[in-house]
Amino acid sequence: MRLTSARPRRGPTALFGLAALLAGTALAAPAPPAQAAPPARAAAAADCGTDDAARGRPATASSTENAALAAGNAVDGDPGTRWSSAFADPQWLQVDLGSVRQLCRVVLNWETAYGRSYQIQASDDGTTWRTLYATDSGAGGTETLAVSGSGRFVRLNGLTRGTGWGYSLWSMQVNTGDGVPPVQGGGDLGPNVLVFDPATPGIQAKVDEVFRKQEANQFGPERYALLFKPGSYSNLNVQLGFYTTIAGLGLKPDDTAVNGDVTVDAGWFNGNATQNFWRSAENLALTPVNGTDRWAVAQAAPFRRMHVRGGLNLAPDGYGWASGGYIADSRIDGSIGNYSQQQWYTRDSTIGGFSNGVWNQVFSGVQGAPAQTFPNPPYTTLDTTPVSREKPFLYLDGGQYKVFVPAKRTNARGVSWDGTPQGTSRPLDHFYLVKPGATAATINAALAQGLDLLFTPGVYHVDRPIEVTRPDTVVLGLGLATVVPDNGVTAIKVADVDGVRLAGLLIDAGAVNSPSLVQIGPDGAAADHAADPTTLQDVFIRVGGAGPGSATAGVVVNSDDVIIDHTWIWRADHGAGVGWTTNPADYGLLVRGDDVLATGLFVEHFKKYDVQWSGERGRTVFFQNEKAYDAPNQAAVQNGATKGFAAYKVDDGVTTHEGWGLGSYCYYNVDPTIRMDHGFEAPVRPGVRFHDLLVVSLGGNGQYEHVINGTGAATSGTSTTPSTVVSYP
Repeated sequence: MRLTSARPRRGPTALFGLAALLAGTALAAPAPPAQAAPPARAAAAADCGTDDAARGRPATASSTENAALAAGNAVDGDPGTRWSSAFADPQWLQVDLGSVRQLCRVVLNWETAYGRSYQIQASDDGTTWRTLYATDSGAGGTETLAVSGSGRFVRLNGLTRGTGWGYSLWSMQVNTGDGVPPVQGGGDLGPNVLVFDPATPGIQAKVDEVFRKQEANQFGPERYALLFKPGSYSNLNVQLGFYTTIAGLGLKPDDTAVNGDVTVDAGWFNGNATQNFWRSAENLALTPVNGTDRWAVAQAAPFRRMHVRGGLNLAPDGYGWASGGYIADSRIDGSIGNYSQQQWYTRDSTIGGFSNGVWNQVFSGVQGAPAQTFPNPPYTTLDTTPVSREKPFLYLDGGQYKVFVPAKRTNARGVSWDGTPQGTSRPLDHFYLVKPGATAATINAALAQGLDLLFTPGVYHVDRPIEVTRPDTVVLGLGLATVVPDNGVTAIKVADVDGVRLAGLLIDAGAVNSPSLVQIGPDGAAADHAADPTTLQDVFIRVGGAGPGSATAGVVVNSDDVIIDHTWIWRADHGAGVGWTTNPADYGLLVRGDDVLATGLFVEHFKKYDVQWSGERGRTVFFQNEKAYDAPNQAAVQNGATKGFAAYKVDDGVTTHEGWGLGSYCYYNVDPTIRMDHGFEAPVRPGVRFHDLLVVSLGGNGQYEHVINGTGAATSGTSTTPSTVVSYP
């Protein structure tokens, strides 16, 4: 039975008369119960504005009594319209203010149906709420509530009705203060960005000084970007240590020509390059002094958009150990000497040749790549890359800094910068330049204003997620800018929207466990982004190493069509805060979205599945993995009746999936007797296919019984010889 026809009405005229009577004297808010959140301090009149920030803004509600009593009626400024909910508890009404604002007062103008127990809450993202006021003795009428806090969204959260009807408001007014001024875009790049032009004196001395600080500074807080304006530079040898980026500021690599070398070697580690992490070279042309440049790196050290007018040596001096890396969108006029690199991925490039190989060398879209010959030599070669979009980069257009955002390519082959680069440019004043000391609230306010983000080199602690909700937002880091969640939050969340670019960031887990460190799309995301996918490029994850850290998962991808282009997701096996219970993390990458593509996927040392893929039509081109070294015994990694958790798991319900050039290695140095049933696990059906798989036991410290499911020979002994499967099923 509908009760509205018999329901008494208190007209708006009487209510507004009451409001007029109270003008000039703030109505005291009812005292909250002891267990509720206390009301914030009352804002002084000088602190709190009188303009209604909610008026005309988008409003939503948990329910409406009928279509004529919609949520927007409470913020439309019309005293004769109202919102009314269903006759049930709980109910809510919320308004989007458009950007993060400093909140000082909320005025509720109730109709007869009011809330007895309710909360006033605020949120930066419409998902995570903070209670600013609570009461269980609401009296109806007009209630003027002093609050203190900030947020983009303001919500009335009704818990208990004061009548038999629902909740009904003639208006909900929100007043704001001056605490969060508009965030300004543009500005200087900060003290740890060193910008050079050909006339800068003492360039070699300055880059040498940075290298001395960073050569062995594996877990320190210092971060640097070395940026070179267009022009020609002679007789330089730029050695790169940890957390150092070198990049040209031209629109094309050849705009910035270095007659010299950009060098990574391993003298600091006795000729062993397996820990040369977290550095990059981008957007330069090099003419090496002796004809060949040396780039002896491990994970998280991209070589992007480079032109080497000569050869490239990927091994350290003396040809010591080296454990993997990544080249993209580059032209190497001479040959690449792989030598001791155990695994390597090259994408969308042009090379003069490639020699040697250890276990797993993969090419997609590379002109001049060696032919497909896996496992001997261990080359996996795809003629094109299915979908790619290069990383955004900073450049100079005349005297103005801009960020170039490259266009998507399909079935790409060769570099993207021949001819006119395809993409769009954004001026620097479209970016909030994030500098050390910036808070998550300010970062989110900048995003809410429509600004992109450029993180300058530094370490940034956040007490709430960085919320990226606008399509095509660019979030770009310089100098391995690092984000640390302090209180167990997810560091970065991206909404289920088109075309977000996350690039050039290191996410370092905090001591309090985070459910994830990066989340792309909320649970249940289902929108189609095929025309404009979100991309993660050079986004690196670390749990432990710099200190104790904890996360359930490194990266969670819920959105469809995401491109993961070069990531190293790492549960630390060395450094500070390392141990089976000291830096716990179960999963490296969880992919739940459909049509997700990974190109250059490095994931290591997680306690359960390093990669677990439940979305349909997923594809991976190149995967490198090591299982967790520090498992104390077989029981610690037992997965029900299965010995060990696979490095790469495709869930049983998936019908279509494909992977090329995937390797997993074990080195159980605490208990070398541990056995793994397999490195890879997938449902057996025609649509789930793998090409060129291998597993390796490093020195016999643990063993694999099979490569994938029950297929592939066991590893054995201490010879560190791969067991391979060329095609599965």
